[in-house]
Amino acid sequence: MPPKKKTTKLDKVAQNLSRTLLQFISGKRYNPMTIRELELQLNIAPMHKERFKTVVKELMQLGHLVLKKGKLDIPRPEQKLCIGPISIHRKGFGFVKATEGPDIFIPKHLVGEAVDGDTVEVQVSPVVSVKGPEGEVVAIVKRSRTHVAGIVLHKSQEHYTAYAPLIGKEKLLSITAKGTALKEGDRIICKVLNWKNNDDLVEGELSRKIGHISDPSIDIDAAIEEFGLPSTFTKEAIAEAKRFSKRVTIDNSRLDLTEEQCVTIDPDTARDFDDAISLTQDTKGHFHLGVHIADAAYYVRPGSHLDQEAFIRCNSTYFPGRCVPMLPEELSNELCSLKPKVQRLTISVLAEFDQEGTLIQYKIARSVIKSKKRFTYKEAYAVLQKKSKSIYSPLLNRMVDLCNLLKQKRFERGSIDFAMPDDVILVNEKGEPLRIERVEYDITHQMIEEFMLKANELVAIHLAKKGKSLIYRIHEEPTAESFQDFYTLARSLGFQLPTTPTNHDIQKLFANAKESPFAGQLSVSFIRSMRLAQYSPDNIGHYGLALEHYCHFTSPIRRYTDLIIERLLTDELPDNTDIQAVAAACSEKERLSFKAETSVVNLKKMRLAHTFFTQDPSRIYTAQITKIKPFALFFEVPIFDLESSLHISQIGNDYFEYNPHKMSFRGARSGLTYSIGQTIHVRLDKIDFLMQETQWMLVNAPDTIAKKERRRK
Repeated sequence: MPPKKKTTKLDKVAQNLSRTLLQFISGKRYNPMTIRELELQLNIAPMHKERFKTVVKELMQLGHLVLKKGKLDIPRPEQKLCIGPISIHRKGFGFVKATEGPDIFIPKHLVGEAVDGDTVEVQVSPVVSVKGPEGEVVAIVKRSRTHVAGIVLHKSQEHYTAYAPLIGKEKLLSITAKGTALKEGDRIICKVLNWKNNDDLVEGELSRKIGHISDPSIDIDAAIEEFGLPSTFTKEAIAEAKRFSKRVTIDNSRLDLTEEQCVTIDPDTARDFDDAISLTQDTKGHFHLGVHIADAAYYVRPGSHLDQEAFIRCNSTYFPGRCVPMLPEELSNELCSLKPKVQRLTISVLAEFDQEGTLIQYKIARSVIKSKKRFTYKEAYAVLQKKSKSIYSPLLNRMVDLCNLLKQKRFERGSIDFAMPDDVILVNEKGEPLRIERVEYDITHQMIEEFMLKANELVAIHLAKKGKSLIYRIHEEPTAESFQDFYTLARSLGFQLPTTPTNHDIQKLFANAKESPFAGQLSVSFIRSMRLAQYSPDNIGHYGLALEHYCHFTSPIRRYTDLIIERLLTDELPDNTDIQAVAAACSEKERLSFKAETSVVNLKKMRLAHTFFTQDPSRIYTAQITKIKPFALFFEVPIFDLESSLHISQIGNDYFEYNPHKMSFRGARSGLTYSIGQTIHVRLDKIDFLMQETQWMLVNAPDTIAKKERRRK
């Protein structure tokens, strides 16, 4: 037997260096580095640096490492490259819309120099996470913008430093103003000269000043500039809209429904009424539903200036107290708005249902109606609650009956009903927030939603049967892994779920949670677990609604996809229309509008909180814990509908241990526990309008609340 070879100390050093190096480079978050950068990162001792370099060469010779552009990496399988627009989340990560297949998830550290809306080249990794296939931005193909909006933070020498919400907190702007004096808090638009300089700043020059962050009247104007929303129409488009007579012209080929008892039901502030409802019941007990949608396609012809302007926008954008419309007001608020007591051109979906809510037959036709009454949701609800009298009370009661039948059908096919209230922030003429009003998702909202869903479904089925290529509203089925956080949350709140829950298990969960204080929290968590719905010519169904065929048809005044569907129904869509391009553009503009709306709403909420803070800086607020991560506790302050967080170091003089199964913190010495759904008390410490964030302090409950809690216990 040959003698065993002794392992020298030097060999052990080499083995340790080799193992440490390969483990580090093989890590998921590793970015290629030079040998010098690796020495610093791995803290290689000076006495071992030469041996380290030798180990690197040996690993390269063995094929375990490769050198690319002077940086080391492990050999990786050939990776797919794709090009598409990137959508950046406010937390820094992004998604790239692939030409085929699911969107590609881009982790925050692999976004590179891309900003929201850029067209990027992505190297797709073989890694597939809960969020889908992952990738890395390797090149910027086309910038989405030449200008960005920012808020001035301070002046340094000849330059101003500014924060641009669109780019994020990690990368600030360095602005030259060319003689214009700026001050802290000025909201500006600047032209980008260089997306990254030696100080890792974005260089730009001032284009114009919008106003100051202290002025709430410019919040919407600033958002329009920041997100690049077109807010004015061309002269040609306005001229086209004004050429139409204020009185509608009736074509004899249209179905005359002017004698039908049609009504509209919309929010208090609505001005564009694009849908009306009629509903009768025959002697057999069958329901005859009419969903009448504004015939915007009659006015907005393909290729016209109005059509071009509508496609630039793809949708209307709704801010607190103001709408940036897809169509000029001459159409959106007048000719296409189904106002009461005047004739309006419509496309009607007429459907018959039996006493169990089963569809018997349907018909789709161009029509003309005369709405008999404009209800707000509140007015309709008051009639149903017998708090107000109306000759349309029988009609509204029939709507409730059919709504309940359709809801039951939807439940049976596996759709989940959240019925979540909506918080609306009300502002005055100056843009100052007055209060947050909670709009309950009562039966009036539910019945209009059910009728719109049924009309959209029938239109999608109708066009598909005719062999038409249409734009579907699709919603991909999420992976089981993406629901793990939701399952953990539900179980931590005491709800029972099997190991692999079905849709009916989830339905049962929400039914049990409906009257609990956790219903809203569970709904939000469930929605966040799902992928976003989008537009596509490829029909993969709608998971959330549990439908095989679904499209958007019922809002052609404010959605371009609905206008396209109307043209398909009337055989007026040009053959050369690129349905794929229209679907992609509408999905992208929808996300952009949502970001713009959210940015203004959040700023208004902060302004409302600032008003309270000015009046009483010591005021204590009740909050609810919404999420717990190993490093922080997240909570919501209901009075302002604001979300924030506290780092683990801010929650008490104790060592808090994180329990991933219960999603909770527990103090090692005190035994104090913080868990999801728990009520806590916080005090507002600071509002930073420049960086648009709030800071809070955890405090004890006020004496009055503490006494009530002790009595209750």
